Amino acid sequence: MIWVNDRCAPVSHYAGMTKHIAPLAPVAALMALAACQSAYTPRVATEAPPPPAFVEAACGGCHAVEPPFLSPNMRAPSFEAVANRPGVTKATIRAWLRDAHNYPEDMDFDLTRERVDEVADYMITLRRADYVPMP
Repeated sequence: MIWVNDRCAPVSHYAGMTKHIAPLAPVAALMALAACQSAYTPRVATEAPPPPAFVEAACGGCHAVEPPFLSPNMRAPSFEAVANRPGVTKATIRAWLRDAHNYPEDMDFDLTRERVDEVADYMITLRRADYVPMP
């Protein structure tokens, strides 16, 4: 029995409600799926220039250096993510790469000035106004 308007009504009286609610189940499922979507839209491969061979060979083992920018090492940010950080410029990338003490232990190698410029020149091409960080 269910109390309705100070009267007790048999439960069977409300059994017909399932006819009205059941068609809403697919809508509820779609809304739940839509809530799971992220705002991140992977960059189309044709939008970014290909990385120089050196960049792919030296950096690509840990960092995502080209689309779809999914890093092989989850602790290593993608080049796109680094290039789109606030305040990052070609000069700040060069300065960071020239100071070997900034590197994690996994990156224990020195870069020549030419290689530093090559990496910085490529990374700065990945900046974009509509960048959305990956969740």
